[in-house]
Amino acid sequence: MPNIALELGRNAASLGVKSAYGETQEVDGAQFAPVALTFSGFGGGDVDAKNIADANGDASGGGGGGFAIPLGVYVRREEGLRFEPNLVALLAVGIPFLWVAGRAFSRIIRALKK
Repeated sequence: MPNIALELGRNAASLGVKSAYGETQEVDGAQFAPVALTFSGFGGGDVDAKNIADANGDASGGGGGGFAIPLGVYVRREEGLRFEPNLVALLAVGIPFLWVAGRAFSRIIRALKK
């Protein structure tokens, strides 16, 4: 089995800032740099047990995954640099966040009243 840690180390460069900020593109004299909210996670394990499955009694595995939510784009024109949000994605992220924050806030207030 290949060493999972070495594989993750080789691929770690693509998990940083490059995954959140895309390559700058130029269209009609304006430069655009896309921005995303990214999450990724990895895990692995190794078990040496005779009652678990393969021929020599070893069982191991690993996996990973991630996703990205497009938040918007930085636009550089003659008048300067500004951020233009992707409103659909911001609503998709913001509404659940506000709901959870509101629930937590109401429970804190309820606990303080007692």
